[in-house]
Amino acid sequence: MIYDLELEASEEDRPPCLPWVQPFGGLPFIACLDGDEVVGPSQVQLHKEASCAKLLQSCRNQRQGVLVLNNHIVQTVVVNTCLRPLSFFLTKRKLAEVACTNWKRTLIALRHDEPYPDPMSFEHNWVHRFDRFQLLRQFPLAERKAKLKHYTKFLFVRDPFVRLISAYRDKMQHYDQYFYQGYVRAILQLYKKQYNLPTNVTLARKTGVQPSFYNFIQYIVDPRTERNAPFEPHWRQMFRLCHPCLVNYDFVGHQETLQEDAQELLKILKLEDDIKFPPSYENMASTDSVKDWFQSVPLKDRRKLYKLYEKDFQLFGYRRPTELLDE
Repeated sequence: MIYDLELEASEEDRPPCLPWVQPFGGLPFIACLDGDEVVGPSQVQLHKEASCAKLLQSCRNQRQGVLVLNNHIVQTVVVNTCLRPLSFFLTKRKLAEVACTNWKRTLIALRHDEPYPDPMSFEHNWVHRFDRFQLLRQFPLAERKAKLKHYTKFLFVRDPFVRLISAYRDKMQHYDQYFYQGYVRAILQLYKKQYNLPTNVTLARKTGVQPSFYNFIQYIVDPRTERNAPFEPHWRQMFRLCHPCLVNYDFVGHQETLQEDAQELLKILKLEDDIKFPPSYENMASTDSVKDWFQSVPLKDRRKLYKLYEKDFQLFGYRRPTELLDE
């Protein structure tokens, strides 16, 4: 998703810039900074360049090089431009889930004058209500193409099965009214045959209403689900959210090395001395804990699930989880 453009200088006045984009397991953001210094490549940067090269080769192998700037892309690209001196600003509206809150905090901080405020000074719930962000589709077509072509684009992803565990915890166990009414009740009715469910989300939470992890997987692998509507973005495949074979990303970061990768990105943008990416306290699921989560899921459903997310595993360099699929 993307931001509102506020031009504060003409094209002639604009200094050379180093732009950036990021989709966090989901959506990208783009920033533009003055590029009068050259930052030498570190080991992390070289590793990420190798990841991008591998991603490009995977796209070629899968014959996905379609050069169409369609509405699916412009709806999922997040743009944030901050320049020293400030030339123009883009502000974002909604992000996907890889470190979503902390990226929002960082982007909001970068909208302020220097010295930038501490991103952690922005309260969790407030950043998700921040309403200055817009979609890429709100820009003229020529401007969209120019941003996607000339900006430095970055993407953050995570292990597809770990991402599903996170989505289950967040949206099925700790649901709000939207997810309760739209998903939890339907899943319980379809796969647990529970029909006499509370309509009120507060009462549902108090009485412990929630689907099991297996119920959630049943819902995802059920062919009827996507016949009715596309997957909700929190469990939609990353390649469908980020379009890595249509958008030529310059930096691919991973949730598993989030702090290191985020710091490297800020270094590339020459911001490492000005702002610190907030620490992440989310527990990263180990191979053993992922296996524990999937114990309740029959092998045939694990294999169906892998087929649905196989392209994510392949495109983003995650290994095939043989311990879950080859019993």
